Amino acid sequence: METTELINSITQIFTDLAGPLATFGKRILFAVLIIVVGRWVVKLLLRIINTALEKTTIEETVRIFVGNLLRTLFMIVVFIAAINQLGIETTSIIAMLGAAGLAIGLALQGSLANFAAGILIVTFRPYKVGDYIQAGSASGTVLDIQIFSTVLKTPDNKVIVIPNGTIMDGSITNYSEQPTRRVDIVASCGYEDDIDKVKQLLTDIINQDDRVLDEPEPLVALSELADNSINFVVRPWVNSSDYFPVYYSLLEQIKKRFDKEGISIPYPQRDIHIYNHENKN
Repeated sequence: METTELINSITQIFTDLAGPLATFGKRILFAVLIIVVGRWVVKLLLRIINTALEKTTIEETVRIFVGNLLRTLFMIVVFIAAINQLGIETTSIIAMLGAAGLAIGLALQGSLANFAAGILIVTFRPYKVGDYIQAGSASGTVLDIQIFSTVLKTPDNKVIVIPNGTIMDGSITNYSEQPTRRVDIVASCGYEDDIDKVKQLLTDIINQDDRVLDEPEPLVALSELADNSINFVVRPWVNSSDYFPVYYSLLEQIKKRFDKEGISIPYPQRDIHIYNHENKN
């Protein structure tokens, strides 16, 4: 009799638990379904928004930043909906998240500063994706402007991730902002060389390069009577994309033409005089 009552009690317990467990299982299933479907919907929405933005005059930099920001916001909404499906009161959770957010915000002031700097970068656009910039000690082509950081690719194919706050706190040099750049070269000759001949040679070298622009007019001028040399500044203007090719080419042509015309290129040197003093003792 006692065994029968025990079995009946256990059966009753499982019967009582079956309903709530089934209900909770359904809630978990729907919550997982909301996350899976929500992620797919978010991707679809972002694709539609990005396609619409591409048809406007908004720059790629702004489009990428807006896409990253919307992705974060949409996923937060999806997770809140999934939590709500589990029967958890989201109002209290949002209040807790607000309080926790304040505490985390105080602890992560640097990250919030990077976020604010990202907003400023997108708003004032000191650079955009594809520009070659120098920010502090780092320089490279901008690959991506994210919410908290900017990604650069160096000429030797290294990737540098710089916090946006660090960039905005310092000076930014944008080499791609203007369509043209000035090439600055210092060419030196000896005091025994004919400076008129040197100036004409430098002018001819510039004029023979088709990549050098006529406007603004190139400059070749004597700039310094140094200790061991006479220095000329060579300053032609070129398209920004031609800067380094023209710079390297002009250096090579100057060396070759100076050698061919017998123009000396001074280099630091020191004369040492040795005196032999005979011992008079």
